[in-house]
Amino acid sequence: MNDEKRKAQWKVLLGAAFLMATSSIGPGFLTQTTVFTQKLGASFGFVILLTIILDIIAQMNVWRIIGISGKRGQDIANAVLPGLGYFVALLIVAGGLAFNIGNVAGAGLGLNVLFGVDVKIGAVISAVIAVIVFSVKEAGKAMDKLTTCAGAVMILLTLYVAITSQPPVGEAIVRSVSPETIDFMAIITIVGGTVGGYITFSGGHRLIDAGITGEENIGQITKSSVTGILVTGVMRVLLFLAALGVVAAGLTLDAKNPPASVFQLAAGIVGYKLFGIVLWAAGITSVIGAAYTSVSFLRSFSKTIDVNYQKVIIAFIVFSTLVFAVIGRPVAVLVIVGTLNGLILPITLGVILLAAHNKKVVGDYHHPIWMTALGAVVVIMTAYMGIMTVINNLPKIIAAL
Repeated sequence: MNDEKRKAQWKVLLGAAFLMATSSIGPGFLTQTTVFTQKLGASFGFVILLTIILDIIAQMNVWRIIGISGKRGQDIANAVLPGLGYFVALLIVAGGLAFNIGNVAGAGLGLNVLFGVDVKIGAVISAVIAVIVFSVKEAGKAMDKLTTCAGAVMILLTLYVAITSQPPVGEAIVRSVSPETIDFMAIITIVGGTVGGYITFSGGHRLIDAGITGEENIGQITKSSVTGILVTGVMRVLLFLAALGVVAAGLTLDAKNPPASVFQLAAGIVGYKLFGIVLWAAGITSVIGAAYTSVSFLRSFSKTIDVNYQKVIIAFIVFSTLVFAVIGRPVAVLVIVGTLNGLILPITLGVILLAAHNKKVVGDYHHPIWMTALGAVVVIMTAYMGIMTVINNLPKIIAAL
């Protein structure tokens, strides 16, 4: 491979990592991290450390089998059990569509914080930018550049706020390995929020589109999957430290918008505006990641969709934006689909682990037993999360129906 091709491949691998990372760093990511920091204090560092390990295990398994087989998630599922791929695709697309409404709303709120524009107008502006990304001839490269740049901006701005809030770093380090309290549901929630739903497959599917597959690329694929989790982990740690500094100082977070109050309390009005940039970047990249990955789950089932997938992605974004602009966030749909979304990771990761030892999928490739065993642990943990989510939300689901 010459230097030019190697450089092009490196850009795609980095872009895939940031696509996965920024897909998980959405409005919900910002709120969850802040709320759990307020609840657990420095001990939330332990949750972050453990979930990074679990996330790496999940992503290494998924990306490796996608890369080795050259097949998208739905095709792998159908190879393991005929018809399962359609079910998984339905869950992914329904969840991606519902949560994309929230992503669009988050991007709109980010522009509202920055410029004072109406949230719905901000959402439309953000959607137009996302549509432009998928309108260009080389949409993949445009997506890689936007997600990489946005991810870097979010990290740098949050680093500034983390420094400004003056967190007790020493205590955070100690409690990361010796927590005062362990919140199991916090661990499960953060794992699901980082590699749940469509996020698990976003980077892997990007590599398929770029043609980076096969056992000869397994090392690069693995590095890209781990990089994506580490980028997410860095953002999570910085936001945790920023919030910890504010909480440790005895300041009270605004329950209506905890992450915004962290930025504002730590750095004043400048911090509040920086939050607007971070929220917009988190929202727009999640819109792009959700739309791209959701549609990728339909490409195997329709030649028309496969040929016109960029137009279908645009339609996906437009529809999500219209629903938010005209109706607002449909609470009933979000509750129902959110509950189902909690069941996606154990199903998809479980399918991947079965496929890892299926010659119809991986041929002569031998998947490491230790990766399968650790992956099975994550499946059990996330299955528990999914069941508990269904039980806890059952009254809301019944009320919504």
